[in-house]
Amino acid sequence: MADPAAASTRSGRYVNQPAGYRAFIPAPLPPAPPLALGGKLAELLSQADRALGRLDGSVLTLPNPDLFVFMYVRKEAVLSSQIEGTQSSLQDLLAAEAQLFDLVLPRDVDEVLNYVRAMNHGLARLEELPVSVRLIKEIHAELMHGVRGGKLQPGELRTSQNWIGPAGCTLATASFVPPPHHAVPEALVDLEKFLHAEDELPPLVKIALAHVQFETIHPFLDGNGRVGRLLITFLLTERGVLHKPVLYLSHYFKQHRQAYYEHLQAVRDRGAWEEWLAFFLRGVTEVAGEAADTARRILQLREQHRSAITQRLGRAAGNGHKVLESLFDRPIVSVNDVQRMTGTTYAAANAMVSRLVEIGVLHEMTGYARNRRFRYSPYIALFNDQRAVGES
Repeated sequence: MADPAAASTRSGRYVNQPAGYRAFIPAPLPPAPPLALGGKLAELLSQADRALGRLDGSVLTLPNPDLFVFMYVRKEAVLSSQIEGTQSSLQDLLAAEAQLFDLVLPRDVDEVLNYVRAMNHGLARLEELPVSVRLIKEIHAELMHGVRGGKLQPGELRTSQNWIGPAGCTLATASFVPPPHHAVPEALVDLEKFLHAEDELPPLVKIALAHVQFETIHPFLDGNGRVGRLLITFLLTERGVLHKPVLYLSHYFKQHRQAYYEHLQAVRDRGAWEEWLAFFLRGVTEVAGEAADTARRILQLREQHRSAITQRLGRAAGNGHKVLESLFDRPIVSVNDVQRMTGTTYAAANAMVSRLVEIGVLHEMTGYARNRRFRYSPYIALFNDQRAVGES
């Protein structure tokens, strides 16, 4: 392990500011003394790599892996936003995307919709732009546009001091004070150099270090936590660790929220990089295993419902299969949607929906006599980590 005498400044140092508070100035990555990646950490890294390999294989066996990505992006958007205090659920997000404005939705659902847009914008931009300060600023602008905190310089680095701590705390009583705003640009340039430097660090280790460094720099007035978690996904994709962006650690961070924050602070205070890496790698292994299991259950669900449609819908089975496949991309539909999918009459589409309700594929969700909407509840439940209402 690292020399304890050097640990206190291994990640950076606290510097007294003219206004009387102390701010943390991060040291450039990689850590010095170098990481001790042997022993238990080597074992955890090997486990995480194997789990990612199994996940990659599981996703690529799906008939359309991009549909799996569609729902996983939404699950991540909900969980990452919930860490920051939003109340919206996956169901709320899907209802908002289906434009069910007559349902009572949490006011903060727009923040989750923005997260989805920010994720999709970043994944698309990776085709032409590396993970960089420029991309990070673009993502932040998408994330914060028109929502709570949206007046706090979306897409722009902060020009004032921020701090982290319980509600009502001040700079003097904060749990952590990031670097002053004039030190932020240089710190981000150093982070970008580290990301693109040729070195011997394993990709997962490099990504784990980058996440902490970004959260420590805290370059924006709001949205830093969400951008930092998005950064993990973008780096996994850019580095080719996964073919599809389907590893999202917000589930793990939310389950272990206190430990997550304690590890971040221990890195700053004690240079405890190895302890953070162990926590991060355990999370990768756990979440990758859960995602691979979800992919397996999606295949089982699809085959179960394909079989039911073939056996129960007779001559309409062809259109039934067409509707089923579309539900993996759009799990909330109306009769009009089904009519457009199948090219049939409204009456035929209505009959199709009724048959799909009978066999447990669709469930009516509005309770209305008109303008009804139907959801693919068993599929949504796989991402909700709970069984759907009405599912046996």
